[in-house]
Amino acid sequence: QEQLVESGGGLVQAGDSLRLSCVASGRTFTSRAMGWFRQAPGKEREFVAAISWSASITYYADSVKGRFTISRNNPKNTMYLQLNSLKPEDTAVYYCAASRLVVPTKITWDYEYWGQGTQVTVTS
Repeated sequence: QEQLVESGGGLVQAGDSLRLSCVASGRTFTSRAMGWFRQAPGKEREFVAAISWSASITYYADSVKGRFTISRNNPKNTMYLQLNSLKPEDTAVYYCAASRLVVPTKITWDYEYWGQGTQVTVTS
C-alpha cells in the first residue's frame, strides 16, 4: 500500500527552526522525485521544494530559498525539510508528495501520491 506520512510540524516563534519528515511506504519512494508543498488558510496549495531521486537536483520556491533545505535518505525511504528562520507567512499545512518522474518539478499535477499534511504555525 502506497503511503506518505509527514511529521515534525508544530507551533514556533518567528526565527525558530523545525525539521519535517516524510516517511514513504510501498512504491511511493523508489526512483521518484519528491516534493514539499504547503497550503495556508484561504490560499491555494503552493510549491515549496523538490528533490530528485539521486538528490543531485533540488528546487526551491523563491520565498524559502536560503532558509529551507530539502534532503532525502533513500535507504530509509525518508525525505526531510529543514525550516530555518521561520516567518509568520510560513504558517501552513505542509504536504509531502511523490512524483511520477525521476527529476523534480514544481508542478502539482506531476505528483502522484500525497501525504495528509503536518501543520506548521509561526507566531510573531
